[in-house]
Amino acid sequence: MYIFSIIGKINHNDYNIKEYFMEKNKVKLLSIGLITGLVNGLFGSGGGTLVVPFLVFLLHIDDHKAHATAISIILPLSIISTIIYFVKGSINFKVALPVVLGGVIGSYIGAKVLNKIPVNILRKIFGSVIIYTAIRMIWK
Repeated sequence: MYIFSIIGKINHNDYNIKEYFMEKNKVKLLSIGLITGLVNGLFGSGGGTLVVPFLVFLLHIDDHKAHATAISIILPLSIISTIIYFVKGSINFKVALPVVLGGVIGSYIGAKVLNKIPVNILRKIFGSVIIYTAIRMIWK
C-alpha cells in the first residue's frame, strides 16, 4: 500500500487492510498469478481473459474492479514477455507499432467507458469476445 500511497492512487479510507491484501486468499492469488503469467508468456496474451473470471468468480470482486485490476496485473507480465521476445528477435515492429498506437487510443476510451457499462452487459460483451475468439482459434 505504501507504493500506491506515494503515487496517490489509493485512498486509505476506501480500503481496509484485510480486503487489500486478501491474506486468506494468498494461495489463490499466487496461483492466479502463476497461471496468468504462464498463459501470457506462452500465447503472448490472453492472461486477462483468465484473470477477470478468476477475480469475479473465485475472489468475488466486482466486475468493473476485476477488469481494471486485470489490466494492472497484465502490464508487468506483458513487459517481461516483451523483453524476452525482444531479446530473441521475435517482435515484428512494423506490425507492433501501429497496433500499439491504436491500442493506446482504444484503451484510453475503454477505461473511460468501463464504469458506464452495466455489469450484465459487460459480462455479455466479455463472454462473447472470449467465445468468438475461441471459435476462430479452433477453426482456423
